Amino acid sequence: MSLIEINKRYSELAQSDCCLSCGGAINYAQPQTGEICVDLGSGRGSDAIRMAGEVGNNGFVYGIDISDGMIQKAVSTAKKLGITNTDFIQSTLEEIKLDNNVANLVISNCTINHAANKQAVWSEVYRILKKGGRFVVSDIYATAPIPDEYRNDPEAIAECWAGAVTRGEYLETLYHTGFTSVKILEESSPYAKGKAEVASFTVYGEKPGEKKSCACRGN
Repeated sequence: MSLIEINKRYSELAQSDCCLSCGGAINYAQPQTGEICVDLGSGRGSDAIRMAGEVGNNGFVYGIDISDGMIQKAVSTAKKLGITNTDFIQSTLEEIKLDNNVANLVISNCTINHAANKQAVWSEVYRILKKGGRFVVSDIYATAPIPDEYRNDPEAIAECWAGAVTRGEYLETLYHTGFTSVKILEESSPYAKGKAEVASFTVYGEKPGEKKSCACRGN
């Protein structure tokens, strides 16, 4: 789908009760007081708003989403709740509209697999993280390359697996980008999707720099 089609689809979903997330990155991220956090694919803003409460008034949270409808919904919700330490920005993930070295923590739920250029997205995550910063990302991978017939299939795209790459390719991209301390925090058993087989996982990694104690849970 084109960016215009993606924007239209998710703007419509912003007003629905549909659950758009496939993972629980927020449950492992554990933002600390005063941290600057970024939620990629922030949707209606629920995870960003939750983090805003956890980082407190001295911290700040940026929500990044491609859909203007989702941005509007998130801004409206934050305003209703009196949340002032958030900013929701309409942006692609390949060119995130944030400065270099701004974030202590980046999270994302089932969003990066949608990107055509995943290396560009991870390079952006690396760029916006401070030295010693971390990411916690939930996503979907394929046990074998996804057949081409699903790449533009609306149902497969909606179910967040049309753009999935293999586990090995996913992890290789993280190492190639320069992340260290990469580890899997949780991982599902593979399950069938059409002619494909996929699995979900939550992965953690750090941008090299000043070492900090990891607040996340997992192995």
